[in-house]
Amino acid sequence: MQRDWADICGGLALAAIGAGAAGWAAVHYDMGALRRMGPGAFPVVLGSTLFLLGLFVALPAFARTDTAPKFEAKAALGVLGAILIFALGLPWLGLAGATATAVLVATLPAPRQGWVWRIVLAVAVTALTLLVFNLGLRMTLPVWPRMP
Repeated sequence: MQRDWADICGGLALAAIGAGAAGWAAVHYDMGALRRMGPGAFPVVLGSTLFLLGLFVALPAFARTDTAPKFEAKAALGVLGAILIFALGLPWLGLAGATATAVLVATLPAPRQGWVWRIVLAVAVTALTLLVFNLGLRMTLPVWPRMP
């Protein structure tokens, strides 16, 4: 019987990172009190949440069987290309342009054909990104491309 090694290894890696982050933050930062939380409260809660999510991924995978994992080079290149385009294009394309371009590049290897769903997805993800980072978090990222 083959185990679902991808979920087991991935879940245990998430759990280890979460436990390490929570433990490090608990040792190095002050937790504070419930009424006045210290700088360690949020990292400990976030690390503990990541630990639990990792366990939720890994534990059911021990009972599940799976075939050998497949490596899809086109999908990997699409995701890596999207990350590079976003990271390198953010200063010149702005947040809106870099996000839309990254989404379009990431969807190129998808088995579903057509451009309508890709454009709708790019617009939706770009709008959500602008709402969260520009309006919600008020980050000082360039929103639109720089004009010469």
